[in-house]
Amino acid sequence: MRVSYNWIKQFINIPHDIDKHTALLTSLGLEVEGVEKFESVKGGLQGVVVGHVETCEKHPNADKLKITTVNLGEKTVQIVCGAPNVEAGQKVPVATIGTVLYDDKGEAWKIKKGKIRGEESHGMICAEDELGLGESHDGILVLDDSCEVGTPLSEIYKIEQDHVIEIGLTPNRADAMSHMGVARDLRAGLAVETGELTEFITPSVSSFHVDDRTLRIDVEVENPEKAPRYCGVTLTGLQVKESPEWLKNRLKAIGLAPKNNIVDITNYVMHELGQPLHAFDANKITGNKIIVKTVENDTPFITLDGVEHKLHEEDLMICDDQKPLCIAGVYGGENSGVTEGTTSIFLESAYFDPVSVRKTAKRHGFNTDASFRFERGIDPNITEYALKRAVTLIEECAGGHVSSDIVDHYPVKLEDHEVYVTFEQINNLIGQEIPREEITTILSSLEINVNHATDAGIGLTVPAYRNDVTRPADVIEEILRVYGYDRIEVGTKLNATIATTSRKENNRIQNIAAQQLVGLGFYEMMANSLTAEKYHHLGEQISADNEVRMLNPLSSDLAVMRQSLIYGGLEAIAYNINRRQEDLKLFEFGKSYHQYSSGQFTEQQHLTLFTTGNVHSNSWIGGDQPADFFYLKGAVTAVLNRLGITTLNEKATKLEFLGEGISLNSGAKIADLGVISKKFTREFGIDQTVHYANIYWDEVIKLVQTENKPITSIPKFPVVQRDFALLVNDEVSFKELQTVALNAERKLLKEVKLFDVYQGKNLPAGKKSYALSFSLLDENKTLTDKQIDKVMNKIQQSLEKQTGAVLR
Repeated sequence: MRVSYNWIKQFINIPHDIDKHTALLTSLGLEVEGVEKFESVKGGLQGVVVGHVETCEKHPNADKLKITTVNLGEKTVQIVCGAPNVEAGQKVPVATIGTVLYDDKGEAWKIKKGKIRGEESHGMICAEDELGLGESHDGILVLDDSCEVGTPLSEIYKIEQDHVIEIGLTPNRADAMSHMGVARDLRAGLAVETGELTEFITPSVSSFHVDDRTLRIDVEVENPEKAPRYCGVTLTGLQVKESPEWLKNRLKAIGLAPKNNIVDITNYVMHELGQPLHAFDANKITGNKIIVKTVENDTPFITLDGVEHKLHEEDLMICDDQKPLCIAGVYGGENSGVTEGTTSIFLESAYFDPVSVRKTAKRHGFNTDASFRFERGIDPNITEYALKRAVTLIEECAGGHVSSDIVDHYPVKLEDHEVYVTFEQINNLIGQEIPREEITTILSSLEINVNHATDAGIGLTVPAYRNDVTRPADVIEEILRVYGYDRIEVGTKLNATIATTSRKENNRIQNIAAQQLVGLGFYEMMANSLTAEKYHHLGEQISADNEVRMLNPLSSDLAVMRQSLIYGGLEAIAYNINRRQEDLKLFEFGKSYHQYSSGQFTEQQHLTLFTTGNVHSNSWIGGDQPADFFYLKGAVTAVLNRLGITTLNEKATKLEFLGEGISLNSGAKIADLGVISKKFTREFGIDQTVHYANIYWDEVIKLVQTENKPITSIPKFPVVQRDFALLVNDEVSFKELQTVALNAERKLLKEVKLFDVYQGKNLPAGKKSYALSFSLLDENKTLTDKQIDKVMNKIQQSLEKQTGAVLR
C-alpha cells in the first residue's frame, strides 16, 4: 500500500523527519518496504529559468527553424528554436545547458550545447509537455510579461515535493488501509516516544448542508445481511472537468491516474478515510430508485472495462428499476458511471459484508481498491461522515448543490466490541510490567476507550473498525506493538521443562520410519492437502461424491481436500522429470480427507512411497539398476520390519490406479503397492514407469502401540545354511514355497530366502527354476549332519508333494 507523507501530515502536525517516522511505522507493525521521492513535475524544473526573447530571425539553412537571442538575466545566449509561435518580446521558459528533462515515458535526457544546421544553440525554449506542465506541444510555453527574467521556473510553478511510503500491510490491519489509519498509528507511536499526544486533525464536514430537495432517489435494500449499511445523496448542477492540481498531485503520488474531478474525489476520500465511494450518473438511473439486491443466475452484466460477466445468484448488485448498475463493493457498470456530460449524480457510501464481497471478487477475478478494503472490513460508522466529506469536496471542485437528504439505511447497528483485560494478564503475557498510565495512554491514542479501570484491570470499548481486536490477547498485542518490542528486557534466567512422552508416540514412530527411508536414499516431500477437483474424476474408487470441498477456494487447483496422496506425488514427479531429474525416490507422511453420505468427515494417515527411474545414476562402477517393483517392496518391508511388523501376508489387490499390485496384511491391511496405471501417469505428462506404495499409517500405529516385541540375545550356536535348486511350474510363487517349508519344519528352520530365478533355455515349457537358501538353527546345541539331512529331506518331500517342485 502506497501512502503520501505530506498527506499523513494533514492529520497530525509533526516536523518533517521521514527516516524517524518510517522506522517508527515499521516498529508499529506497518512495515515500510521502501520510500520514494515524489515531485509533481519530475526533475522539479531544476535548471529552467525565465528568459526574454530579444531577437527572433529566420534560420538561414532551415525553413522551419528560427535563431533567437534570449536574455537569461546574467547573460544572453543564442538558441535555435523550431516552435512556430516563438517571437521577439516574449517571456519564455529556457532549459539551460546541463538541465535534465524527462520525456513522456519518464526517460531522462540532458540539454547540451550543440549546432543545429550550422548555428550554435545554448539551451532550449520549452513547450508545456517538455517540462511536464501539460500535454500541449503546439508551440513553446509563453509566460506572463510580469515574470522577472532569470527567475527559476520552480518559483513560478509551485512544485510539490513529497515522499511516498510503501507499506507491506498485513491482512489483519484493515484499520490502516487509509492515510487516516496510518496517521493514527504514527500518532500513537509518537505519544509513547515523546510523552505527548499530538492533536488528531480530521477533515471538517461542518459546511455540509442540503440546498434543495429537487432530486430524490429512493433506496431499497433487499439483502440487509449483505449490505448492513447503505447511504446515498444526490447532487445536481455539476460540471465534470479536470481536477485541481492539489488533488491530482495527491493521487499521482500514490500511483493513481487522475480522470475527472468527480471520480478523483471518490478515490481521494477512499484513500484518505478508507471508505470506498461510488458515483452514479443520476440521469441513467431508471425510476429514480436504487435497489440493493441479488439477481438471477447468469444475468449478463458489462463492467466499466467493457467486459461482459455472467452474474452469480449470490452476487450483490446495485440496481435501478430495470437493470443492474454496479457490482456492490467491487466494480461499476459500463452504463452508469460519470462522464463529461454528467450534470447530476447519486453518490453512494456503504458498508458491505466482507465475506460476500470477497466471494464475488474472486468469482469474477477482480481485485480493485474498493474490494481490497471491503473484503478486510471497513469502519461501518464512518459511512455517513465519508459521504459528507466527499460532498464538500465535490462542491469545491465541481460546483453544484446537494439536492436531497442523505438516505441512511442502517437497520441493525454494528456495535463496538466490549473487552475486559486484567493487568495480571498484560504483565504475564508481555513478561514485563508496563506502567498503567502508559497503558491507558496507548489505548486512548488508538481510539480504544477506557470505560473503567480498577486495581485489577480495565474495561474497554474497541471501535467496530478494529475487527482484529476482540480478545484480551489482541488488546495486549496492541499495547505491546505501540509500547515497543525493543523495550522489553531480555531475561537472564532460562527455564525449561522436560516433557515425557512414550517411545510409541506417532511422531517418534514417524521419525524412525523416515530415518530408515532416508538411509535407503529416499527424499521426503510435502504436498498441499488441497488439490484439483479434476483429479477425483479420474476413477471411481476415489469418488467425487466423497470429496471435501472448500467453500471459498483460492483457485480451481486448490478446490478440494485430497482423498489420496498419489496426486501430490505424481505432481512432484512430473515437476522433477520436466527439470531432467528422472531418478526419483520420494516419500510423504500426510492425511487424506473424506466426506461420506451420512455427513461424516474422516481423516486417514498415510505413508506413501514413489520410485521411478534407476536406484542409482549411471557410473563407471556399474550400470543401471531400475527402481522396480521388487525394490519398492523391499523398501516397504524394511520400514515395517524396522517397526517390528514382521508377519506379513501377501495377496493380489485391485486398485484402479495400480496396473498391477499386491497388498500386505498383518491382521488388517497394512499397505498397497504396485505399478501406477498408464492412464494416471499420462494425466500428469509422465512417460516413465512409476511405482507406488501406500502404507496405512493408522493401522501401523495400532500394531506398533499394542504389540510387545520380545528381545532375544544373539544365538551362541552357529546357523547352518543349505540350498535347493527347484524346478517348479510358472504359476508357483516363492511365497508358496516359503510357507510350505516353514510349516514343514517349525522348530529349526528360521528363514527361507530366494537368491536366484531362471526361466528360458534348457528348461521345459511352463517351468522355471528357483534357488532357495534355508537357515537352520538350534538355540541349545550345535546341529549335526544327521539332523540337518533329516530336516532337509522333510522339507524336500513337503515341497514335492504340495507344490510339485523337483530338485534340479
